[in-house]
Order: sequence, then structure tokens, then C-alpha cells
Amino acid sequence: MTVQQRHSCSWGFVLLIVSVGMAQTLWAKPWSLPIGLDPADKEWGIPVQVPYEAPPKGQDLSAESVPQNTKPLTAVEVQRAEALLPLLEGAQEFWAMGEFVHLGEPSVPVLVKGLTMPGPRIRYNTIETISMLKAASAVPSLIAAAKEPNEIPRVREHALRVAVRLDGAKAVDAIEVLAKDQNSSIRKAAAFEARYVREKTVVPVLIGMIADAERFVALSAVQSLWILTRHETEFHDWETSTSQDRQEWTVEWSEWWNGQKHSFELSDPKRPARAH
Repeated sequence: MTVQQRHSCSWGFVLLIVSVGMAQTLWAKPWSLPIGLDPADKEWGIPVQVPYEAPPKGQDLSAESVPQNTKPLTAVEVQRAEALLPLLEGAQEFWAMGEFVHLGEPSVPVLVKGLTMPGPRIRYNTIETISMLKAASAVPSLIAAAKEPNEIPRVREHALRVAVRLDGAKAVDAIEVLAKDQNSSIRKAAAFEARYVREKTVVPVLIGMIADAERFVALSAVQSLWILTRHETEFHDWETSTSQDRQEWTVEWSEWWNGQKHSFELSDPKRPARAH
């Protein structure tokens, strides 16, 4: 027998073994039984693909939202609102905020108590809930929170932001106070939010802020002035300006405003979509 014939026989033997193994696999049972069970208890089976059934269609829900409550709270509802205040911080805070929204603006006298409670998270979420309610009646409490010097900047800035969006005319006094705050981030917030207040009394406040020691505060102030007045000044490099430069530019703005303030009408500023 030649070498080629021996190789042919070897390959033929291998193919025979593979064929026998495949045949055993094809005719074997599609599962193996646990130890101790009789194979005769299982019938031979052929795998079958289960027909696909599409999931049922969801029910169409109404796009109309449930209106807020406008009726005065009952004694039970007042107690419920009081109990919700501590929950404005923690795992249930979003649920508690939603409950206040369900109770509506009549819950504001209870809700504003959260502005003086311990825990900055409670105070911040109180402001956010007032924003969700669009409760203009809470603006005086928001202004008081914004002007509170011992409050953390994040809460003060958010209180001013929401107050401006709810009733900008009542926030002028807060902007004047915050424009002189020791914290530069508070001053910047005052300069930024002033652009949404359609009151001429904020213009001299912003002009005074152009000379702020912090460049980013001055830049925010002049941007608000441009938005409110549409006044085009000479080109100045605000990004690299010095405090002395900004003092000179303050004089330019003051001279212009003194000649325009009696007849000038503010344009309607762009308003943000919602508070953050």
C-alpha cells in the first residue's frame, strides 16, 4: 500500500467517526435528566420555535394635566403640608415637592417656612417648589432669603432667580442689596438677573457695577445693560480690562444715562424658560 493510499484510509476512518458522532447527536434527547431519574420517563422531543406574539398596545392617556388646587387648605391639609416640610430633604424629596404642587398655591404660607428650616437642601427645594407652583405670593419671602447674609450663596442666588421670574418689579430692592454684597458670586448673580427686570431703577445699579473689582462681575453687568438699553458704546476690551479702565467706562455710561433717563423706555427683555 502506498503512502497516498494509507493517508486516504486514515482520512476515511476519521470521517466515519465524525459521521457516527453527528448521528448520535442528532438523534439524542434534547435534554439530560438529573441523576436518579429514569430516562424512560421522558419522551423524545424535537425543538420547536414558539411563535412570536407582539406585546399588547398601551392605553392612550390624556395629555391634560390635573389642575392645581385653588381652594383654601383644610385643617387636615395644613397638618399634612407641615409634615411634608422635613421630607424636602432626602429620599422622598421629589415626592414631597409633588405633594406641595398638588396642594397648590394655598400651601405657600406653610411652604415658605421651609426657607428658614435647618438644612440647605430643604431651603433650596423649597425655592424650587415655589418655582414649580409659580407662586408670586411667595416673592417677599424669596427676597428675604436672597438678602440673608448668613445664607449660603447657592440658596441666595436661586431665591433671587425665582423671585425675578415670578415678579421682577418686586426684586429691584434685592438686586440693589446683592450688588454690594461681599461675595463676588452674589454680585454676579445680581448683575445677571437684572437683565430680566423691566424697571429703569436697575440701570444705575448696573452702571455702578461696571467698576466692580472682579472682571466677571463687571462683564455680566455691562451685558445686562446692553440687553436692557440696546445702547451701543465705543469698543472696549472688557476681557483684559483693568479696574481703572472700568471706572472710566462707568463715567461714560453715567453721562449717557443722565441725558436719557427721563425719556428712555426700556425694551422688553428676554425671559428665561424656568428657574434652575
